[in-house]
Amino acid sequence: MNTKSEQSVLAKHKVKQGGFSKFKIGPKMLKFMLNIYGPMFGAGITVKTISEDFRFVRVEMPLRWYNGNYFRTHFGGSLYAMTDPFYVFMLLNNLGKNYVVWDKAAEVQFRSPGKGRVWCEFRLTEERLQEIKAEADANTKTEPKFTVEVFDEQGKLVASVLKTLYVRRVS
Repeated sequence: MNTKSEQSVLAKHKVKQGGFSKFKIGPKMLKFMLNIYGPMFGAGITVKTISEDFRFVRVEMPLRWYNGNYFRTHFGGSLYAMTDPFYVFMLLNNLGKNYVVWDKAAEVQFRSPGKGRVWCEFRLTEERLQEIKAEADANTKTEPKFTVEVFDEQGKLVASVLKTLYVRRVS
């Protein structure tokens, strides 16, 4: 059962999902838009791949003077930013317009200093998608968790991010 605060948020926003919810944006256009989006562009983050089915995304970020810290390693905020919106977009495009998807929480654990180019990949399996859909359908909402790992060029783990999303069936 949803809480009064959830009801008021959904009523206030009429359960719309972002400014582009009326438009079908394909993976190529989304990749282009994200690569010129200020927070991504400004951190040096590049979306390299978004699969046609929105089930796989690869993101990279080189170390530059503007995204490094005092120790000449990747700034933690930039490492998190490269993991931020992707599971939301992946779920939105796979669940369809009868669901609202939002980021709810994140927990970052920095494992080793990020030097050079770092990368991460996002995967959404059919099994996981069906599990999320079934839980949202049965319980009106669900809060799935995803772990994203950021690696350096040598394959060393730089950061681990636990993402919690909010998924709600609306019709």
